[in-house]
Amino acid sequence: MHPSPALTRAGRGRILNKRSVSVAVASLRARICCLDLDTFFVSVERLLDPSLEGKAVIVGGRPGQRGVVTAASYEVRALGVKSGMSLTEAARLAPDAVYLPTRHGVYGDYAERVRRIAERFCPVIQIASIDEMYMDFAGCEELYRRERSEPDDAVVDRVVREMTTAVQSDVGLPSSAGVASSKQVAKIASGLAKPRGVLFVPAGREAELLAPLAVRRFPGIGPVAERKLAALGIVTLGELATISERELARVFGARSAYVRDGARGAGTTDLSRDRPAFREHDPLGGAVGSISNERTFREDVSDPHAVESMLCALADRVCWRARRRGVKARTVTLKLRYADFHTINRSRTMTPTSSELELFPVLRDVYRRARTRALPIRLVGVALSNLGVFDEQLSLFPGTGTLHDAVDTLRERFGYEVIGISAGRGTGRRGSGGASV
Repeated sequence: MHPSPALTRAGRGRILNKRSVSVAVASLRARICCLDLDTFFVSVERLLDPSLEGKAVIVGGRPGQRGVVTAASYEVRALGVKSGMSLTEAARLAPDAVYLPTRHGVYGDYAERVRRIAERFCPVIQIASIDEMYMDFAGCEELYRRERSEPDDAVVDRVVREMTTAVQSDVGLPSSAGVASSKQVAKIASGLAKPRGVLFVPAGREAELLAPLAVRRFPGIGPVAERKLAALGIVTLGELATISERELARVFGARSAYVRDGARGAGTTDLSRDRPAFREHDPLGGAVGSISNERTFREDVSDPHAVESMLCALADRVCWRARRRGVKARTVTLKLRYADFHTINRSRTMTPTSSELELFPVLRDVYRRARTRALPIRLVGVALSNLGVFDEQLSLFPGTGTLHDAVDTLRERFGYEVIGISAGRGTGRRGSGGASV
């Protein structure tokens, strides 16, 4: 399957400049597509071993091993097995399933091939995880229209179906897609379209689609929030959309308005690379709660320097957000998830700071002490807590106030990614792997 003739080399030159496209489509109606690779790890294993087709397959380890299910085929999901479940519980529910260990260094190549296909069809792409990505087709209708009378919605729906067909025919992987006016609704639609389907949600029909769905369908609502909502008599997104923000604050805190608006069909549309999956809420002077960011690696990582580089980037992000609030933090927490999904959290109290140059050496030391297993790393996260406006402290790095002012001014003008710090490999003034701008 090839992209539309409209995406010739000349056409690609006109539209595949992501920065210019982002500006050009800013005022257009968002057409967010969530492309989700169905049972990705299982599907890759079936490509490598076609005899697994149609069988109940669990990827993650052997029965009785310590660890959790990484992926479960639809055949075994019918027995109650799901991702994140312990292998012991999975073996109890599906003792006759085929159990496979996770293959490190294999899956990333397939994900990259899918990404290259997506780039043939859409100029604006955000990778969410190894098996999921978001695209915005806003403004692309004219490039793909076959007849002048073909409606815009029909054009986008057709092209997304052509893209999923290309993923199947060129890579051999099944996928599902949802298209809507926001990331949240697009993600929900992709889930409803599984397996191997496409669901297009026309603008203005979002609330109608969401109303009868269980609250757990909304991205970010987990079992704890589900139980709290049930105690309030709320079990569907339609009911969630009608509750007052004050009542929702008992469950979601500062995210209450965001969740309620999302349940009504509104949501995030920005696909900038530096944006997290969900909106960051940083009110000026806000000292309640914490400031956190985390990243899932596209493929599990064994290289300690690669992990520390990501921690450096996350330290940069949370400190920038703290400065935007006008607060400093007394506590930093590291979140570390191994390839088998075992997750640990380690915290340390420190001199109040909002400087990444001061935070990163502390965070790096916490990480080196916390990483006691040889398994690769799947996810890392950094959280700042015990926030407040503290008296000025003597800095370990004189002049950082002026430096941060300059960095923050550049980001305000040109975007977050215009500048950042890096974790060096060598031994410098501050020891091995110091942070530098």
